[in-house]
Amino acid sequence: MSELEAQLDEVDNTTGAVATDDAVKQPAFELTSSRQFTSWLVESGGSLAFTTYQAGKILLLGTKSDGSLSIFNRNLNRCMGIAVKDSSLFVGTLTEIVRFENAMSKNDHATQGEDALFVPQMCWYTGDMDIHDLAIGDDGLIFVNTLFSCLGQPSVTHSFKRLWQPSFIDRLAAEDRCHLNGVAMRNGAPAYVTAVAETNIADGWRDHRRDGGIVIDVQTGEIAARGLSMPHSPRWYRDRLWVLNSGEGTLGYIDTDQGAFVPLAFCPGYLRGLTFHENYAIVGLSEPRGSRTFADLPLQARLDKEAITARCGLYVIDLETGDIVHWARISGVVKELYDVAFMGGVRNPAMIGFHTGEIRRIISIDQ
Repeated sequence: MSELEAQLDEVDNTTGAVATDDAVKQPAFELTSSRQFTSWLVESGGSLAFTTYQAGKILLLGTKSDGSLSIFNRNLNRCMGIAVKDSSLFVGTLTEIVRFENAMSKNDHATQGEDALFVPQMCWYTGDMDIHDLAIGDDGLIFVNTLFSCLGQPSVTHSFKRLWQPSFIDRLAAEDRCHLNGVAMRNGAPAYVTAVAETNIADGWRDHRRDGGIVIDVQTGEIAARGLSMPHSPRWYRDRLWVLNSGEGTLGYIDTDQGAFVPLAFCPGYLRGLTFHENYAIVGLSEPRGSRTFADLPLQARLDKEAITARCGLYVIDLETGDIVHWARISGVVKELYDVAFMGGVRNPAMIGFHTGEIRRIISIDQ
């Protein structure tokens, strides 16, 4: 078992404000992993980026040249969805979507053996639309606009451009009617989305958290599966539509012929965030926050039956057997995760904040 402790940033890179004494006294970030988690990450040749809107941070988990774990974090207000494409890392926050670019090949600013340095290069100011998942398609950046119950795209003149909305949503309204939250891409276009309920009433999804969850086929507008509990993070991978049935704590896939969810693995936490590497799924777990949103879900009954408490962290799951082969458990100030992304070819990433001295000195030229 390996352990990693880190004091998270005391400087808010969004506002530049120094943390208060109360914030400094918060428990340190602690990560405890299974014995082979670090070696698996080394062998993968990549690293993991994950977000916590509860703590307002993006964290980059990689490995150093000596084979030990590394952790890097930046403060981003209510950061949620992540999308990775080539050298670009997109992150959705409270009021904007930020595009970071890996500048390591152009600049020599690494001092701790980092092999990637993500620099903020572009930003779309959207306002607070409760942006959830992000994705990159053939037509550019796509995001789930949860507040307006639609898929959207950035606009150079407005907060967003509507791309698609469920057929049961009769108009654009800032009412979070169905809690649309996830999007799965296929062949460069949005293929499926997840929502907590099929409802056209403002905040109506909260009355259907236990079993009102749906998966919608974007191309046909039809409901591809029903009866889920707060589904999240749909992803198309190896000719299957994978989904997190978050309210039950299970990873599985949708049998599109039968319209049914097929569970593969149970994880002891509220699931959000799903990415893949080869034959493995990497899933994010959160501790239920105790609010009505998470109350009375099937997950809690399963935890009570097994006499265990919910965990926060990352689980690595074998897609053939459903076995949890590696894990990294997080404790301290971070209790909830939202999204996770695997970054291939980047072993020890770092990131520049918005209000650091370094950003003044990093200048690149488009040739």
